[in-house]
Amino acid sequence: MKIRSAEFVLSASSAWQFPPTTLPEIAFAGRSNVGKSTLINSLLNRKNLVKTSSTPGKTQLINFFKINEKFHFVDLPGYGFAKVPETVRKKWKQMIEAYLQERESLRNVVLIVDSRHGPTKQDKQLKEWLDYYGRPVLIVASKIDKLKRSQIQKHLKMIRQDLALNTTPLEHSSLERGKCKEIWKYLIPLLEE
Repeated sequence: MKIRSAEFVLSASSAWQFPPTTLPEIAFAGRSNVGKSTLINSLLNRKNLVKTSSTPGKTQLINFFKINEKFHFVDLPGYGFAKVPETVRKKWKQMIEAYLQERESLRNVVLIVDSRHGPTKQDKQLKEWLDYYGRPVLIVASKIDKLKRSQIQKHLKMIRQDLALNTTPLEHSSLERGKCKEIWKYLIPLLEE
């Protein structure tokens, strides 16, 4: 996909702050520090549109980005490692669930799993939750470049089995532009519905 424009729209801490549901949306979810921001930047061919950090839990709000004036990418807070009080974590959970469950313009959730470690308990729970509510989900194995070539297929198979998938997860590496083309092939038809 040719990206002509990509801009930050807003950060929301509760559902009343979400933008109107006039454009289709693709949400990006995964544990803290799994590479959500890196994947979004790669797909958009931008370096710093979405802020990346080596500190887990940096994204604490739901961030909306308008792409080509036609759709939104939505960066959800990570789960798992964030060193925040339990009350804050519960608020994140409620905010994310409200978004995922009720958002009419949501076309797909890209669930990002670290290819080196496989799905966490929270990854499995989110996948089951999305399936229960009938939300389409695409599994992307991140940080594939951190594995030896001989390990990649084994790790992809493990993710597929652990999440009970019908297809092999798509790969992402911030070092290989070609990986983004496969992800776009999946997303473009959803955005054109």
